[in-house]
Amino acid sequence: MLIRKVSNSDIDPIVRIYNHYIATTTISFEEQPVSTEEMTNRVESVMSLGLPWIVLEQDGEVRGYAYANQWKARSAYRYTVEPSIYVAHEMTGKGVGRALYGELLEMLKGAGYKNAVGTIALPNQSSVALHERMGFKKVGEFNNIGFKFEQPISVGYWQLELNS
Repeated sequence: MLIRKVSNSDIDPIVRIYNHYIATTTISFEEQPVSTEEMTNRVESVMSLGLPWIVLEQDGEVRGYAYANQWKARSAYRYTVEPSIYVAHEMTGKGVGRALYGELLEMLKGAGYKNAVGTIALPNQSSVALHERMGFKKVGEFNNIGFKFEQPISVGYWQLELNS
């Protein structure tokens, strides 16, 4: 497994990974597939803020990606980020998520961020387990705040203090 900074050639695999979750799960609250152009804009937006976007490559293929974005735009939140991680569905449960998250969190610590706030559509036991394995603690939940596939969805928040 190789974890590295995202490149332009990674956009199509990232789109494939993400669109699977849009189409088949409530993990993402998006309901329409994302285009290559839209994903390119998202990657550029994250990178323009100096935040990390990384991919995990195995056997020459992108198997997952992770990035951090602003938690909120106001300056008082400048030391808090919201990490996101997506793993190719056929690679779940094989350590890809843990490897990506470990690298991303180390990058964020090294950059001086103080907190990471993970947002998880519920139920999602595998994401909850991953976050808690990485040291995150549940800090809140909004019940039935989203609606996808004709069903209400709750959202939980997990926080990790990166640097005190």
